[in-house]
Amino acid sequence: MPQALECSEGCWAWMVLLASVVTQGLTLGFPTCVGIFFTELQREFQASNSETSWFPSILTAMLHAGGPLCSILVGRFGCRATVMLGGVLASLGMVAGSFCCTLGQLYLTAGFVTGLGMCFNFQSSITVLGLYFTCWRVLANALASAGVSLGIMLWPLLSRSLLEGLGWRGSFLIFGGVLRCCVCGAILRPVPASVTPETRDGLPPPSKRPARGCPAARGRAIQRHLAFDVLRHNVGYRVYTLGVVWMIMGFPLPHVFLVSYAIWHGVDEHRAALLISIIGFSIIFLRPMAGLVAGRWDFASHRNYLFSLAALLNGLTNLACAASADFRVLVAYCLVYSVSMSSIGALLFQVLMDIVPMDRFSSALGLFTVLESISILISPPLAGLLLDTTSNFSYVFYMSSFFLISAALFMGGSFWALGKMERQGPQAEVQGAVTEAAPEHGLTMEDTDGPKKQLRVEIMYVTSV
Repeated sequence: MPQALECSEGCWAWMVLLASVVTQGLTLGFPTCVGIFFTELQREFQASNSETSWFPSILTAMLHAGGPLCSILVGRFGCRATVMLGGVLASLGMVAGSFCCTLGQLYLTAGFVTGLGMCFNFQSSITVLGLYFTCWRVLANALASAGVSLGIMLWPLLSRSLLEGLGWRGSFLIFGGVLRCCVCGAILRPVPASVTPETRDGLPPPSKRPARGCPAARGRAIQRHLAFDVLRHNVGYRVYTLGVVWMIMGFPLPHVFLVSYAIWHGVDEHRAALLISIIGFSIIFLRPMAGLVAGRWDFASHRNYLFSLAALLNGLTNLACAASADFRVLVAYCLVYSVSMSSIGALLFQVLMDIVPMDRFSSALGLFTVLESISILISPPLAGLLLDTTSNFSYVFYMSSFFLISAALFMGGSFWALGKMERQGPQAEVQGAVTEAAPEHGLTMEDTDGPKKQLRVEIMYVTSV
């Protein structure tokens, strides 16, 4: 295989960055346009809201849940082959979905297969940036995330035009050609082993031929990709994972139901589709700004609280959306929602990096995304069931607000309590040390004239050791 790089940040690295931008726009931006087809699919298959909601939920869940499998494929075959495989799967899934006669077939093809293929695409495109960039890695990731914003802005407009001209089946057939990221994968030339992440971080590379049938080997493989030990012993990681999993129960609902909600209240279909594009256009500018703020050193110790505040703002804006469906109100909602969404996106993995040691971050991220995908899977169908029961879209946004606000309060309160315990821990150790030392030096409470003298004794004892 040809060796791509003699040193990092070479000329070809910027071509790889461009391929990553396109890949992330095609994959991560795609689920936001599924809401455009929601009413049409519901009419085509004579299905309820809950039944139709399983399609976007399966698609988005697989986009996250396939992370551990993707990391195995990248380690075995490389990023280029994994992206090409993902492009083929995503394309075949959408083409097969255009010929589906039942919702069950749509779940399997355009949902499961396409979602898994897009997972291989976007996660490999993120991984390869870490191989090609060192000094400019932060800038490369920030520029690559702009592809997601462009995708969120352009996919709804393209979907609306194709739906009117070709119907949903023709649109899915066209998507099958657009989502084939094989050209982007071909750009990701192999990187020399000397610059792989394992070598850079001082970690031994994974064995090419693990011992099969050995329980210890299987346990190490599971621990490598799913950090259950971190979940058991790291309280901060446990709190954050539980809070995010609960938050995700409400976070994706506006992407699925906002267009249908606007149309249900009499907004023109073109203007309703424009709402998602407004969110995407705003994120292009807001996401880098949120990243710059989150990256400042003076905010480093408060990023967990900023994340909780962003989730709280997101939940409150959904309440405003449920209160009025006027188009001007919905536009204002999209702008404010973009602020909170950009903040959540910029802080989501940064807070995880602050909580988990970097040598376990990869495995902690794998477990984090798998648990997150469970919420993504059940959230839209649960909201669809609520919609079928009440026949009122406002309750969907009330449901979204409940999960977001309660998760924000839980995480904020838990982080505050954990911080208080950490601050009290060293004080208790110092006081205990002084109490043990007092009899040795003949000191009692009567030996001190006041708190100031007692404090002086504590400091002398600690510094002397």
